[in-house]
Amino acid sequence: MKKSLKQLISGLALGASALALAACGQSGQQSSAPATETPLAETVASAATQSERLAVFFEETFERDVAASPMFQAQLGRKTEDYGKWDDFSEAEESRQIAQTRDDLARLRSEFDFDKLDEQSKISYRIFEYNQVNTLKNHEWRYNQYPVTQMSSIATYLPTFLQNIHRVDTLGDAEDYIARLSAADVVLAEVINDLNVREERGIIAPALVYPGVIGTANAILSGAPFDGSAEDSAIMADFRQKVSALEIDEGEKERLLTAATAALVGPFKTGYMKFIGEMELQQELAAGDRGAWHLPNGEEYYARRIENWTTVSGDPDEIHELGLSEVARIRAEMEAIKEEVGFEGTLAEFFKFVRNDPNNYYPDTEEGRQQYLADANTLIEEVYSKTDAYFNILPKAALEVRPVEKWRENAAGTAFYNRPTPDGSRPGIYYINMKDMGDVQKHIMNSLAYHEGAPGHHFQLAIMQELDGIPEFRKFGGYSAYTEGWALYTERLAFEMGLYENRPMRNFGRLAEEMKRAVRLVVDTGMHAKQWTLQEAIDYMTDNTPMAPGDIERQNKRYMVWPGQALSYKIGMIKLLELREKARTELGQEFDIRDYHDVVLKNGAMPLAVLEDVVNIYIDEKKTN
Repeated sequence: MKKSLKQLISGLALGASALALAACGQSGQQSSAPATETPLAETVASAATQSERLAVFFEETFERDVAASPMFQAQLGRKTEDYGKWDDFSEAEESRQIAQTRDDLARLRSEFDFDKLDEQSKISYRIFEYNQVNTLKNHEWRYNQYPVTQMSSIATYLPTFLQNIHRVDTLGDAEDYIARLSAADVVLAEVINDLNVREERGIIAPALVYPGVIGTANAILSGAPFDGSAEDSAIMADFRQKVSALEIDEGEKERLLTAATAALVGPFKTGYMKFIGEMELQQELAAGDRGAWHLPNGEEYYARRIENWTTVSGDPDEIHELGLSEVARIRAEMEAIKEEVGFEGTLAEFFKFVRNDPNNYYPDTEEGRQQYLADANTLIEEVYSKTDAYFNILPKAALEVRPVEKWRENAAGTAFYNRPTPDGSRPGIYYINMKDMGDVQKHIMNSLAYHEGAPGHHFQLAIMQELDGIPEFRKFGGYSAYTEGWALYTERLAFEMGLYENRPMRNFGRLAEEMKRAVRLVVDTGMHAKQWTLQEAIDYMTDNTPMAPGDIERQNKRYMVWPGQALSYKIGMIKLLELREKARTELGQEFDIRDYHDVVLKNGAMPLAVLEDVVNIYIDEKKTN
């Protein structure tokens, strides 16, 4: 869980058959013969001992890291004596964690014999080792990363956390909420220090970052008690609603509201005003919009970002060419649909028609927004009606579709997912940004629902947290190529499930969404390795997708500040399809797509190299049984 919250703010297992075969297969051998008869029994016993010791090591390090992160405790649904605290975002704490990471890696390698572990423990060993090595590599380049972007700002994250994570079930919970409000200025000051350290090194985020960050921070301070407005600010409204639901006397409720008001107009507002001031200062220092190439040792830094996000090494030129190839393939499929629906004109003209067709949009009204939410829920219900043929296991946690809160619409992406608590007390949430319904096309709403909701992020992330028999750290890890690769893979899977049947324009929307991810391979490498301007990237995406202009601009601004992240979707999807085809080819009639999905989902997130080995184990074991 190293730096999980700070990385989130500054950035972004074997299945039923395979687990039974790979992890339990050896235990089956162990139980088939007396322990004293063969050397094999002694080897298995030794492996079990090593695996048990390793499991204790993982549990100890996980709980130690949880104990150091009040915010992660809350995300897990735990309420401890630290419930009213934020994490420590200081440089000193970061240094302490890095030293701990080095120590954990050294212990892993010196105290445990990999060859004596059972198969499931070997997977855990490799994932844990990868995590520590990756953390240390990223630390070497920490100053090149932007602590604040329009996509990930501490100013946005704090109220989002309080609204969505901090539950108020008791009087003490409400007081802890106030304690967090009162300590927001400390967290913001620590992030400002991070910004100042980079400023001294000449590292300032692109100019495009600041309008959204400043605007959102000001929006947080809009409404009562920050100004004379009769309407509560978003954060005050959230606290008032939570307090009103408590079964305590009215006098206590008034006391809590008075204390929250004092915290908001005091340290909370003070911290935000200092943060806004720092953002305005850095906005004056920002020198245009440039990719990673202009940062210190930019070429090496971008290579590190590629490896971090995709979990594999990748040459920017090769990725760029892969993108061009995928764009050409998808354009051909789009041409076929254009012909199918009888559109006469070029593909570029068809793109323009799709962008401008009023039938492709919901009304930009409250009624239009509610209809979108209702239709999105219907799409997800359709998925669940067809899952039996494609999945052996479904997430226990509920899935909700919600609009992005109005105060953060300007900074939020088009759509995204928030994972549930492990106990299901908080559902998984598929958020859709409805600030401007002209940015949300009907043709792509299927793909968005499948990607962000079911069977995409919700299946992968909720099932991961609900797994038994694996170390806790594997239930909460994240690798963009795996997570986003799975979500993009499920957009294709939904087509195979028949969810686009008799919906050619929705299928065109599916291709448009896959095209967006193919284009990302081109524009991300273009901006960060080939010195493309932001406008060149926008123009390329405009020429090759029917996306709404506002969405195209927002997407490319995101790629500019998150070097390499946009590559992870297509690279992960390609690997998942490649491994599925390998399993299908080698297993023939024995191949069952439900088992393949178990292999991918029932071990939690993992680097692609580990996933490939896990699938190979599944194939080999399936062949021998």
